[in-house]
Amino acid sequence: MRAQAKAKYIRQSPFKVRRVLDLVRGLPVTEARDTLTFTNRKAATTVLKLLNSAVANAEHNQALDAEELWVYEAFADEGPTLKRFRPRARGRATAIHKRTSHITIVVADDDEYQEEN
Repeated sequence: MRAQAKAKYIRQSPFKVRRVLDLVRGLPVTEARDTLTFTNRKAATTVLKLLNSAVANAEHNQALDAEELWVYEAFADEGPTLKRFRPRARGRATAIHKRTSHITIVVADDDEYQEEN
């Protein structure tokens, strides 16, 4: 059984979020939580909240045991980009792209994860 959680319109670039997701993909949930707790990146707190939400969804909706869950999938897609402009010399302007992310984490129980890998 699988359960997932999504966070949309997170004000951080998907490139930076993917670096944190790469650390936890394929780990047991307990190890993933420990890794995220001690990761010194802004995206780690958002990903940890999302992981806890996915685990809660698995416990509540599918009646799965949190100790037997693995991070099955973790990915960040690009959301809409906020376009701003910064004044520059001689009356010019430079574009600033404030990127957003849609983050998805899927957790699966031990049996399903071992079948796939």
